[in-house]
Amino acid sequence: MAGEGPWLTIVGIGEDGPAGLSAASHAAIDAAEIVIGAPRHLALLPDIACPVEAWPVPFSAGIAPLLARRGRRVVMLASGDPFWFGAGSVIVRHLSPHEWIAHPAPSTFALAAARCGWPLEDVICLGLHAAPCARIRPHLAPGVRVIALVRDGDAARALAAYVAAQGFGKSAVTILEALGGPRERIRHARAATLDFTDIAHPVAVAVEVAGTGAVVTVAQGIADDWFDHDGQITKRPVRALALSALAPRHGETLWDIGTGSGSIAIEWLLAHPSTRAVAFERDPVRAARARANAAALGVERLTVVAGEAPAIVHDGPAPQAVFVGGGLSAALLDHLSATLPAGTRIVAHAVTLESEMLLAQWHATHGGDLLRIDLAEAQPLGTRRGWRAAYPVVQWRAVL
Repeated sequence: MAGEGPWLTIVGIGEDGPAGLSAASHAAIDAAEIVIGAPRHLALLPDIACPVEAWPVPFSAGIAPLLARRGRRVVMLASGDPFWFGAGSVIVRHLSPHEWIAHPAPSTFALAAARCGWPLEDVICLGLHAAPCARIRPHLAPGVRVIALVRDGDAARALAAYVAAQGFGKSAVTILEALGGPRERIRHARAATLDFTDIAHPVAVAVEVAGTGAVVTVAQGIADDWFDHDGQITKRPVRALALSALAPRHGETLWDIGTGSGSIAIEWLLAHPSTRAVAFERDPVRAARARANAAALGVERLTVVAGEAPAIVHDGPAPQAVFVGGGLSAALLDHLSATLPAGTRIVAHAVTLESEMLLAQWHATHGGDLLRIDLAEAQPLGTRRGWRAAYPVVQWRAVL
């Protein structure tokens, strides 16, 4: 196929059907041997000469039949902009660059922002078709504007109810149905009182956040009470120092060994939506708690592996950073040093004399930075106050 041009054209189509298609999209459809798309998209087209075929459910079931048509002129219909929470990125990962071309239409996000009068560059855009409402949780702060694509009316009502349950019931919610077409309808409500029962698909929900609910801070080291835990948690000041040492970057993966409540891995994920994390925990109850904490904070993409390190430290994609908060041992450090690629950042914490000695030995042998963290908190002392010291934490930071 090299040099023969694309056989697949991905055409973004809006609710206005043919009226909103570009000249290039019309030309591709006119020249197609077959047009494939969801029944709703196919119904938007006028009568066309070539055969049409409905994309199957689930979506993944249609990929193999599509690829089997290589060499034919195929048009695939997708909603609006196929590369903004759309099907385009799923399809083209199976193709070479020369095999496809795309003609997007205005995205639902663009249409929704235009109807609300919001500058799109300042809006949080979320795709919640197959994601929980909690995905919005890190963004709930007064004045923040969010546009979310949701599955149907039930999902729109559930999102409003979730926002209200987090203490932001005063948020202005706009329900935007079938934007750009003859069925377009826009209605307004408050999150706490939204009770529309006839919301039609496709639907987007615009939220202008207001209220007095708790806000997830954007700085590293969020409050401990965001995490359910049994005492096995890296406390806020120490966690902030650990995350500063781990230095999360765009697209990186963390291994959090001995995750406990999952706080380090969760804050790593909160740092940027492109980050990934795998949490290892030997206690199954704590492992389940870490999963629940991640889901509650909208980062359900955390992978939790239950079992004893280093045996459970798998051979999957290598991380760019590793945090050892529990289960520190010479065997674990030996395993990490022997198996992880050069350049991997490692941060390990010790609270016992034995583990301090281990980190001191590794620091002497492998270099890096060794830091002792001493913290004390003011506590009542009779009728006055005094300092109550926490156990010191020794932090080793190095590049393998």
